[in-house]
Amino acid sequence: MGAASSVPQNSIHEFTVKDSRGRDVDLSSYKGKVLLVVNVASKCGLTTQNYTELTQLYSRYKDRGFEILAFPCNQFLYQEPGPSEKAEEFACTRFKAEYPIFQKVKVNGPDAAPVYKFLKAQKGGVLGSRIKWNFTKFLVDKEGRVVKRYGPTTSPFAIEADIKKAVGEI
Repeated sequence: MGAASSVPQNSIHEFTVKDSRGRDVDLSSYKGKVLLVVNVASKCGLTTQNYTELTQLYSRYKDRGFEILAFPCNQFLYQEPGPSEKAEEFACTRFKAEYPIFQKVKVNGPDAAPVYKFLKAQKGGVLGSRIKWNFTKFLVDKEGRVVKRYGPTTSPFAIEADIKKAVGEI
């Protein structure tokens, strides 16, 4: 139960996703960068800490080959109710996010975004492959492979050592 279906892709770079305005973004444009992929929500109890820390981590490492890819998701108690553009405006205005905020996605179930099917197939979690809640994080290496998965309550600052290692600072 909760197992991810197998996916043929070997790298996150093989996917195309939509930005907050519905335009295609080829994730191959992130080749050579370390990625932190996060499902975000604006009305969650974890929002303030996560967005604040994500913004600070991005500021520290963006010039060292690090990128955050934020995917709004409304699957957990409807905590991202508005359109994708509102989710982006919220993150960028309230938390000064400079990293990309993509189109809202589903992360679980048969309609889960293909990129999330890939992420979950690469690294399962406590509930098998299912995403437990908002702010589940996936660390992806420069070749597009998932190296680690972190639960929603894991502070972004708690994974800073893993980010430093991935970008080649340790």
